[in-house]
Amino acid sequence: MATESAFEDLFRSAQHSAFHLEMRDAYGLDDDYREWVSGDRFDPAERWPWWIELVSTAVARGVAVHRARIVSEPISPYVRYEYELTSGHNVKAGEAVRWLSRRQASGVALPGNDFWLFDGTSVLFNHFAGDGTMTGEELVTDPAVVSLCASAFTAVWERATPHEEYRPA
Repeated sequence: MATESAFEDLFRSAQHSAFHLEMRDAYGLDDDYREWVSGDRFDPAERWPWWIELVSTAVARGVAVHRARIVSEPISPYVRYEYELTSGHNVKAGEAVRWLSRRQASGVALPGNDFWLFDGTSVLFNHFAGDGTMTGEELVTDPAVVSLCASAFTAVWERATPHEEYRPA
């Protein structure tokens, strides 16, 4: 199981790419989400400056940071929250973000878990409980698993809509 510092080490050592595939309609409902739902429209860049620094530093050294999200439509309240935060958080940091309706993903062979793919050589799987609470991470370098994740990410990325053009249903 990887730790937060292991994730950051992988991110900081990436030379070419850091690709993230998200496939859940909700994640752990933390205080930030509850505040947002209650109407507190905070600035995500002020709330999570460490992410802006982590991603922008990687992008500045030439790392492509891409995030693809497979979502059910109509979107869940949690995905609406993610959508509304994406421009001020992910895109501001330097990520390219795309969205794919789950209906358009039916022909894609997908791994069973969300993941980060670093430089096409390492996969960090994110494991979640049924309620969306993160239960751990798993670092995998098996070439067959890395290949599956790389092909899944590429297939999703090619079908997905860029954040700037996506209008959630």
